[in-house]
Order: sequence, then C-alpha cells, then structure tokens
Amino acid sequence: MKRVIVDYKKLDSSLLDMLVEKYPDGYGDGDIISFRNAQGDWVECIEVTTEDTMYLVKVSKRLTTAMEEYDIDDSDEDEIDINDAKNFEEE
Repeated sequence: MKRVIVDYKKLDSSLLDMLVEKYPDGYGDGDIISFRNAQGDWVECIEVTTEDTMYLVKVSKRLTTAMEEYDIDDSDEDEIDINDAKNFEEE
C-alpha cells in the first residue's frame, strides 16, 4: 500500500470528502497519529485510507476549519495532485 503525508494546503476535493465522511463530527485526540519526521520534528496527522493509498493529513487549525466549512457539493475548486509524496516523506 502506498503511504503519503499531505499538508492541508495540498488537499484535493476528493480527499477532503473522505476526511469529512470519516470524521463528520471532527477528529479527537484518539484519532491523531504523532511521529518524528526525517528532520526530527514532531508531526501530528489524521489518517484516511483508499483502496491503494494510506494518507496521513497533517493536523492544523486550518484543517479543522476547512473540514467544518467544507461543502461536499463545491466542485468548482481546483484539484491539486497529492500523489507526489513517497513513503510518508514530507513534501
């Protein structure tokens, strides 16, 4: 299974759809995965999985706001390719 770490700024609408579906009431402390990245910095993420990819989305205040305000019917936003990260390496 492919593993990708993605920042809030690089979320596309389909991944945001999956996050809102998995965490309809928001995420809690038990949903957060914490680890040190290659630079030794602590990273906090929440997980969402597709058939072939496990995404870890970095937790931030902006992510929480985006999930609360996201309208699933809003399909006019530009999608960003998040498939460039490799094996949980940060972009």
